[in-house]
Amino acid sequence: MYLKKALWSEGIVPENGSSEPETEPPATAVGELVSSLTEQRVYREVTLALRTGLRDARAEFSFLRVRGLRRLLKFLRSVAESDSTINLFSQTQSIPELQVVPVLFQHSLKDSEDENVSNLDHIFGVEPMKITSPSTDAEVSLALRVLEGCCLLHRESTVLAHHYKAIQVLMNILSSRGVLEQGACLDALISIMLDSSANQMDFEACNGTEEVAELIRDKQADENLRLKCGEFLLLLIGHVNRRGRPPLSSIQEDIRRLLGEKSASLIWAASQFGSTLDPEQRLTALHIQARRVLESLDLY
Repeated sequence: MYLKKALWSEGIVPENGSSEPETEPPATAVGELVSSLTEQRVYREVTLALRTGLRDARAEFSFLRVRGLRRLLKFLRSVAESDSTINLFSQTQSIPELQVVPVLFQHSLKDSEDENVSNLDHIFGVEPMKITSPSTDAEVSLALRVLEGCCLLHRESTVLAHHYKAIQVLMNILSSRGVLEQGACLDALISIMLDSSANQMDFEACNGTEEVAELIRDKQADENLRLKCGEFLLLLIGHVNRRGRPPLSSIQEDIRRLLGEKSASLIWAASQFGSTLDPEQRLTALHIQARRVLESLDLY
């Protein structure tokens, strides 16, 4: 979603980074008209990008859905660059046909068991049976990244995710899929639980902390996945500490029971890091602290 400058705005809207001295602003009426037209053009670009990506994301074949998900992910990254486009994206998510989250759970994140044939009536009828190819590992991973982006940019998407029992779906992926999907799943879990009591309660009901602790304790598991589990617990504990109220109020006790006193104390202390750091420094600190948590587990 990259707009070219409109020809009619020449001489009205100044070029970014122009070295020329500032000129008098255009008349108020003209300026408002230019601003309105520009916003309408961006909104059309946003809706077009969504329609194009969602059309493929609803396809019967996995390779088409992957193409649609890649377009949606690229679109979300572009949207995140400015507050104005984030606001426009949020507006589109109130329109059912442009909502992204339902499409993800109805297609790419749909349980393959739902595709089982319940009867053979189609064999004896004239209507052909509609067959949808199963989701590949790459498709599931992309869908989880799109879900993460939607929930971070538009908080109401967490409500939609809860409607589709997102926590149960993601916990099933975490316990049954490969490393690629599991890593994306942990990131998506954090995004859909932020400031969402309903999803946090579902996570608690699914024994989510125990599932993550089991992965991080498994010394035969992929090291990067174990590190990702450590980062997940650090972020989750940090979020719970800031809220100071249920749900998930017992998570510290659960981690102490599952990982031991030493590792639990380290996670609690490390989760307090970086409140004054910039985003890049916070990310670096998160990686370092997750590594320390992993080392504390491997010592015992």
